[in-house]
Amino acid sequence: MFNLLWGIVYVLVNFSLYLLCYRLFGKKGLYAWIGVATVVANIQVTKTIDIFGIAMTLGNTMYVSLYMTSDLLNEKYGRKEAQKAVWFGFFTLIMTTVLMQMALYFSPLGGSDDEMQKALQSIFGLMPRLALGSLTAYFVSQFLDVKLYTWIRKFYGKRHQFWIRNNGSTMISSLVDTFIFCVIAFAGREGFTWTIWLEVFLTTYIIKFVLTAVGTPFLYIARDFKFADEDKE
Repeated sequence: MFNLLWGIVYVLVNFSLYLLCYRLFGKKGLYAWIGVATVVANIQVTKTIDIFGIAMTLGNTMYVSLYMTSDLLNEKYGRKEAQKAVWFGFFTLIMTTVLMQMALYFSPLGGSDDEMQKALQSIFGLMPRLALGSLTAYFVSQFLDVKLYTWIRKFYGKRHQFWIRNNGSTMISSLVDTFIFCVIAFAGREGFTWTIWLEVFLTTYIIKFVLTAVGTPFLYIARDFKFADEDKE
């Protein structure tokens, strides 16, 4: 029960910080969020939790916020800005993976017993495989999301139909994303039986599905933000 209640608080805090980042820094804040969320989501996904006896990984809220960001950029600034943000997130994840793998190869002052080395190894030692899964899933699903959003907008382009564009594109692309990531990151991994893998895949997608719906009101609030410097462009 604690994980569920704490998870609800976490989601509200996460999306509120998302709004605050955009409110304070405008379009640049959305790019900053893309960079941070991409890295944080891939760190959080290393932790598996239990809610009502169901196994699931963390990182889903941060990952859904990436779709929210690309959809918001697409809505307010156009498809090219959304695609540019996707490339920025892609680069950020590659950069983090390369730099942290290099950092692990430094010999620690405490030798092999160094606690911080062990901690970093535990988190970032898994990153190459997680990053491969995430990079592949991110690349495919995010560009799919941008294209789907643009396509859906042709049929549901009215202002009040924003929720259809957002939910429609995200729920389809996140299904593709979840499948690709779970196959690359977890299939055959020690401790992950087929039952656990299927459970993680289904729960991860369901959670993303729900979070997409929960995030929609926050997107409506964000869409109405006005910025003086952007009005001059």
